[in-house]
This record gives sequence, C-alpha cells and structure tokens, in this order.
Amino acid sequence: MIKENVPQEVVRQFPNVFEIDANLDRLVKKIELLTYLNPLNIEKEKHRFFSSKYVEEPVFKYKKLQFDPYKLHRLFFSQRLERIKDEQIRKFYQEVVYYYANMIQCIETIGHGKKFYYNSLRVYGSPTEKDVQNARFILHAGDEPDTRDMEKTYTPEDAKSYFEEFAQQYKFPLNIAFSNSIAADAMVSNNTQSLLIKKNATFSRNQLLTLANHEIGVHLVTTYNGTLQPLKVFSNGFPKNVETQEGLAVFSEYMSGALTLKRLKELAYRVLASDSLIKGYSFSDTFDMLHGQYKLDRNKAFTITMRVHRGGGFTKDRLYLSGLKKIYKRHKNGLSMDTLLTGKVTMESEATINRLKDLGLANDLTHTNLAFRENCNKNRTLDFILDNLK
Repeated sequence: MIKENVPQEVVRQFPNVFEIDANLDRLVKKIELLTYLNPLNIEKEKHRFFSSKYVEEPVFKYKKLQFDPYKLHRLFFSQRLERIKDEQIRKFYQEVVYYYANMIQCIETIGHGKKFYYNSLRVYGSPTEKDVQNARFILHAGDEPDTRDMEKTYTPEDAKSYFEEFAQQYKFPLNIAFSNSIAADAMVSNNTQSLLIKKNATFSRNQLLTLANHEIGVHLVTTYNGTLQPLKVFSNGFPKNVETQEGLAVFSEYMSGALTLKRLKELAYRVLASDSLIKGYSFSDTFDMLHGQYKLDRNKAFTITMRVHRGGGFTKDRLYLSGLKKIYKRHKNGLSMDTLLTGKVTMESEATINRLKDLGLANDLTHTNLAFRENCNKNRTLDFILDNLK
C-alpha cells in the first residue's frame, strides 16, 4: 500500500521502487531480532549462576520462531530488483535485501552457539583496536561520587508516568507496555511503535532522564519520522543502522545533561565484553573480568555479560561507543543531525537520502530531537574524554 501523502506523479515515475519497497515491508514485519534474542529466563539463570559461585554457565531459553526462515529467505530474494531502472536506488535495495536476509539467519540460529555468532558478526562486526583503546581510556577516569539523582527509588509505574509527561513535548502518541522479557530496563519496539518497560526494574531520577532522551528523543522520533516517509525502508531500517541510531541516542543523553561518567563507563565495559567474546572468553570469563578485575557490581556485570553472550554471541553493544564518538565529532564540526533523524538511517547513507529527497522519494523530518537544540552538559570530564577519543 502506497501512502496517500505521496504525490501521484512520483508514484507513476517510480512504480517498481514503491512495489518492491511495499513487498519488503510486508516481509520484514516478521523479523524484529530483539524480540527473539531477549532470553525468557534471565532472572532464573542469574540466580542459578550466582548460586554456583559464578561457574555454571547460564542456559538461556528463547522465543520460538513465528515464521519459516527458508520460505521468508526465498521471498526476499524473489524481488525483481532489476526492474528498478535507477542504478543507485537499485544497488541500495540490493543491500537492503542482503541485510534483511542476514537478519533472518541471525534469528534462525539464536541459541546455536557459533552459528549465531558468525551470523551476528556479519551484521554488527567486532570491536576495533581503537574501540578497545577508547574503552580503556574511559575506564582510567576516576569514579564520580553518587548523587541523590542516582538512587533507584522509582517503580515501573513511576517510570510510565515520567515518560508520559516527558513525551507531551513531542507531537506523537506514546504507547507504553510492561514486559518481563527484555534485557534492558526500557526499550523501543519499532514494530509496535511502543516503549517497553521492564516489569521488575527500579529506576533512578538520572536513569529516567537518560532513558527518556535516549528512547523517546531518538528511537521513537526516528520510528515516527520513518513511518511518515514515502518509502517504508525508512521505518524498517537501512542496512547497519545501529551505530548511527545508538550514537544519536547516547548523544541525546549528553546534550540533555543526563549522560554521566558512570554511564559512559558502562558503554566502555560493553566494548570490552564484546572484545572478550571475540577472543573466545566464556560467559564466566567475561563476567569474571567485569566483576573480579574491574570490580563492577555483580548485577551490572551479569547484565553486560548476558547482553553480549546471548544467542551464542552478540556484538551489537560495541557500537554505542563508536556511534557516540562519530556523532559527537559531527556535532563539533557544526553539522546538522536532521537527515539522520528522518528514519532508521545511517551516516553513510546521507548522499542516498539527499538524492531520494531530490527525486520526491523522501521527506524532511517531521519530529526533531529537542535535546539537540542546546547543550545542557555541565560535566567537563565528559567533554575532555569525548574530545580525546581516537
């Protein structure tokens, strides 16, 4: 189905682009990776792991597949891309098909050890030596004293009220649902356009400000902007969009004054955990590095380890820090973030987006990020660190 707000002459000019884009949209609705990758028995396995004095590897259970992977693969590759006459757009959609097909392979192999690990590496890559050096550089900074804002005194219901009030400054609906089966304390589900809150989590005031600017200010902004584009690929996601999207989201925390050194260190620990996975560490080894060597609280250490080892090995978490570094550099160079908020897009695809705009196949953004208007960060240590990342 083509959107009513797309001018008819554009539809007539690019009928094959719209047809293939709509076909891919129907197919991709089935493959939201994180809904399959979040373990269903996190709390139970955490308790078992702690009881075993950190030696018995957790055995995570995952949601059953709701589709036939082989059939879905075949449907993706049966798209008649050669009908798209414009070479740049045709090549772009080829990349899209390969990316979504790779996602199917990721989902199909969740829980199958190395099979999943290699499939996810193709999508998320591995930390570079620079990433690891940047992570260690961040961890050298001394800890800040905890403030009242860091005390976890808010319930999931409090969080819901906070997010509802925060979202009133944005002109889109906020759908909130509680969930037992998410790895984070809160996350956006792109498919259902809703914000999920973990049922048994407690929140600090700083964490609520952080999550609001990260999840609502960027992830929901790009979700809703994507749905308002003529092409559905903006909402379903460009290939390898995670680094840009998470970079923007953490940068939104920074601009709003929510980012702390503790949070930046958490992103650094995620890079080191991803690096340990690449080096062949087991779950217990990675946990021991974070909890034993770096003295990270055991619940935090477990969560970071679980996020990286789930499914068989998942390196997505390495991209938050490299994404922040690239977006921060862009900000320092005085470049606008508007194009990057038009949907689930990437920094690398900016020329493609501008070309699609020229052809009437993409619109300017409708919703902007309010934190980007003014820098509210007062933490000079953060500025020093971000200015000196390699």
